[in-house]
Amino acid sequence: MRWIQVRVPSDPEHADLLEDILMEAGADAVTMEDAADQPLYEPDPGSTPLWGSTRVTGLFNADIGIDAIRSLIANAYHQQTQQELGEIEVLLLEDKDWERAWMDDFQPLRFGKRLWIVPSWHDVPDVEAANLMLDPGLAFGTGTHPTTALCLEWLDGQAMEGTQVTDYGCGSGILGLAALLLGAKHVIGVDTDPQALEASRDNARRNSVEDSKLDLYLPGQDPDTQADVLLANILAQPLIGLAGRLAQLVRNGGDIVLSGILSDQAREVMEAYEPWFVMDEPVEREDWVRLTGRRRDR
Repeated sequence: MRWIQVRVPSDPEHADLLEDILMEAGADAVTMEDAADQPLYEPDPGSTPLWGSTRVTGLFNADIGIDAIRSLIANAYHQQTQQELGEIEVLLLEDKDWERAWMDDFQPLRFGKRLWIVPSWHDVPDVEAANLMLDPGLAFGTGTHPTTALCLEWLDGQAMEGTQVTDYGCGSGILGLAALLLGAKHVIGVDTDPQALEASRDNARRNSVEDSKLDLYLPGQDPDTQADVLLANILAQPLIGLAGRLAQLVRNGGDIVLSGILSDQAREVMEAYEPWFVMDEPVEREDWVRLTGRRRDR
């Protein structure tokens, strides 16, 4: 089957409308992306920000016809906004197995010496390694972002055998499950999103992790269990606000690992944790940093 890719420039105010128009015009899929290389930093609570210059892209069956698609989109936009739509870019895509091509883009990823993240359709690259089976495309993290990769590499370099671990902001469960595969005895996962907790449980079972080794909670319902290692890959401002609570959850001499922090935010986050932790120098990758520290005696 041949496909047509339609790209429409937008601003944040009209991006959702264009998404609806493309779907109503028969798009099989619609995505939004940055059209001007503008980073998105931390959103306000409850908000879903978009770039100042956003590109809305729809994928259509080529049988519909390029001219018909252009006309449908332009007319629908004008009817609802009384404005003219910007240039509609249309590309005719080659006939190929897009699902297969998408799968081929994702290969097993190695973090450190012992840890691999492996898509379910691949054979494990090293049967003696810690192989975490986790498919790309999950909303909550699969190891490809620098913040997650930095945490996974740190875990790989530690002696995790027999440790109690807390994964605060667990998402897909990737960090806590990696810790278990590397030898941790028990993990507590905490996340504000109930769907993330479901994803963590599903991924644990997919990796044959016993339910008893992973306990999952919403914030405020989690116990005061003190961890040997606490991981929190969230964002800078929530991490600053949680400093006292996270410090309470780490035993004397235990380790804290913080990520989701931009380079220019590192000093402020470190200062928030220094009353309780001896902090190490930041480790940076692609403008993101990982912070680690050891809990002072109470």
